[in-house]
Amino acid sequence: MTQHNAPGTDAAGTDAAGIPKFRAVLAEMPIYKAGRPPAVAEGMPAYKLSSNENPYPPLPSVHKVVADAVGEINRYPDPTNAELAQVLGERFGVPASHIVAGTGSVSVAQQLVIATAGEGDEVVFAWRSFEAYPLMVLLAGAKPVPVPLLADESHDLDAMAAAITDRTRLIFVCNPNNPTGTVIHRAELERFLDRVPRDVLVVLDEAYREFIRDERVPDGVDIYRDRPNVVVLRTFSKAYGLAGLRVGFAIAHEAVADELRKAGMPFAVNRLAQVAAIASIGAEDELLERVEALVGERTRVLETLITQGWTIFDSQANFVWLRLGERTGEFAAMCEAAGVTVRPFGDEGCRITIGETEANTIFLEQAAQFIQR
Repeated sequence: MTQHNAPGTDAAGTDAAGIPKFRAVLAEMPIYKAGRPPAVAEGMPAYKLSSNENPYPPLPSVHKVVADAVGEINRYPDPTNAELAQVLGERFGVPASHIVAGTGSVSVAQQLVIATAGEGDEVVFAWRSFEAYPLMVLLAGAKPVPVPLLADESHDLDAMAAAITDRTRLIFVCNPNNPTGTVIHRAELERFLDRVPRDVLVVLDEAYREFIRDERVPDGVDIYRDRPNVVVLRTFSKAYGLAGLRVGFAIAHEAVADELRKAGMPFAVNRLAQVAAIASIGAEDELLERVEALVGERTRVLETLITQGWTIFDSQANFVWLRLGERTGEFAAMCEAAGVTVRPFGDEGCRITIGETEANTIFLEQAAQFIQR
C-alpha cells in the first residue's frame, strides 16, 4: 500500500526539517532554573545555599514512617489525600474539604493558573518574585502581568491593584517574597484585597510562613476565612524539610477547592510524601525548634551583612537577598570557589539560603571581601 504523508511532513509526522511541532508559546519560555548543586573541590567542604532547602535531615520519627511505607509502594496512593487533608484541616481549623494537596505548592499554584486563566486572560504578580509564576501563566496560554517591586524590594500593592483589568483572573501575592524575603503587613494587605474584584482569585503564597517573626504580618489562613476569593498556599518543602518528597497544599473555600481538584493530576502526591507530611504535623514542635535555630542564624547573617556595609532589607524567610546588579555573576562565582553555591538571578542579585552555620560563615567571609573590592 502506498503511504501518503501530510504536506511538509515525513512518515514519522515531523515537519520537513525533521522536527516535531510544538506549541508556539514554548519558543518564548525559558526553562526553569533550579539552584545549582554544590561544587565539590578536593579537600574542601561544599555547601548548597541555592535552593532554600532545610539543612537538617529528617527527624527519626518521620524517617521511620517513610521507611515503613516503602513496603506499600506497589500500590497506588490515596488519590484524594483524605487522611492528610483531615490532619491539615484539624491543624489549621478548617474543613478537610478546603484542603487540596499537590506535589509541592508550586504544583498547586499551577493548578490554580490552569483552573482560572486561559487565552486572553491575565495573571498579575510582583516582579521580581517566584520565577515559576510567569512560566505557569505562559504555559496556560494567558498573559503574565509583572509589576515591579518598590525600592525596598517589597510588593507595590497600589500598582498591582492598578494593573487589574476586566481580563485579570488571578493575582499571586508572595509573602514573604521569594527571592527578596520582604513581607506585607496586615493593614496594607487588607487594603489591597478590598480593591480586588470578588471574581478575581488572590493567591497568598506562604511557602516561608514558618520563618516569619514580624507580628505585623498576618497569617493567610486568618485572611482567607472571610474572603471566598482568597487561597493560601503552603508547603512541606521548607520548614518541614520534605523538599525531596514534594508535597504542598492549598487552603481554599469549597467552591474554589472543587475546581482546583479538577485541574490536578490523579495520584500526584505519592504515598511516602503523604505519610511523611502527616508525621511532620505530629512532630511539629520538634521541627519548629529547628526553624527557630535557622531564624537565629538568619539574624546573625543579616546583622553581619549590615555591619559589613551592605544595604539590605529585612528578610522574614530562610534566605537573604543581595542586590548586586551587573556584579551578580562575579559574586556567585566567588562564593562557589570558596565552597558555597548561591542562587544568582541574571544581573539583579543573589539569593542566599540560610544553611549550616559553617556554610553561612563562609558566605559572610566572601561578602566581606566582595564589598571591599
